[in-house]
Amino acid sequence: MSDRYAVVGNPVAHSRSPSIHAQFAAQTGQDLVYERLLAPLDGFVATVEAFRASGGRGLNVTVPFKLEAFAFAQRRTARATMAGAVNTLRFDADGVFGDNTDGIGLVRDITVRLGQGLGDASVLLLGAGGAARGVLQPLLDAGVRALTVANRTVSRAEDLARLAGDARVRACGFDLPADAQARVRAGLPERFDLIVNATSAGLDDAAPAIPAALYPTARLCYDMVYGARPTAFMTAAAAAGCAATADGLGMLVEQAAESFLLWRGVRPVTEPVYRRLRAELAGH
Repeated sequence: MSDRYAVVGNPVAHSRSPSIHAQFAAQTGQDLVYERLLAPLDGFVATVEAFRASGGRGLNVTVPFKLEAFAFAQRRTARATMAGAVNTLRFDADGVFGDNTDGIGLVRDITVRLGQGLGDASVLLLGAGGAARGVLQPLLDAGVRALTVANRTVSRAEDLARLAGDARVRACGFDLPADAQARVRAGLPERFDLIVNATSAGLDDAAPAIPAALYPTARLCYDMVYGARPTAFMTAAAAAGCAATADGLGMLVEQAAESFLLWRGVRPVTEPVYRRLRAELAGH
């Protein structure tokens, strides 16, 4: 009998995870089936327990259950602890193991597929919610020189910076100085090599209200959401002169590959899966 895995969420019908993991399984010769589980908003634990009792081996967890998955896990990785959320559960003889693969998915997409080194880079991370918290530690682990968390509500950025407990992390609002020398006087980097949009603005087809002068000196502007067309953030960055932009489709594939590795002990090749998803989004 094939090993069973699934993605659990509410809603979950839109999830591309079954397609992604089916391609991974075919590519690596792994005998598994992967399905969608729609859990009632008040029934996450019951849904997971029933899946586990029926022989399920692991789950991907999507909105709105990542915090509940964190509490459900009996053991967690350090990056899941830092994120305060779990998006991957593995069931084994030692119980329930939880991980958060979002941040390492982002890092791998940037460094491997896009070929952008993060060592000694200065990063501007836009947003201070769960998405930002999930990628903060992996960015630091990748060796960035400085990481500035910017948020519309400055106190939330400051809270996230304190949580990181790393001298490389600073906090500010979206109204950070447009002038490079003014930023230096404010204790911020002169320029940002990478700008990552971790806000929810992209879901409303909007871009964070940061100075356009920040874009031209960036090597890459990366939006963690994705779609068939460039996001408003990508469009604003390109119009202002940013050298390169990308959306989060590659991150989606890479975080799935990390889950697959955790479950099966083998890392799939992600590029052909990314290309297929991109073509599907484009309607080809």
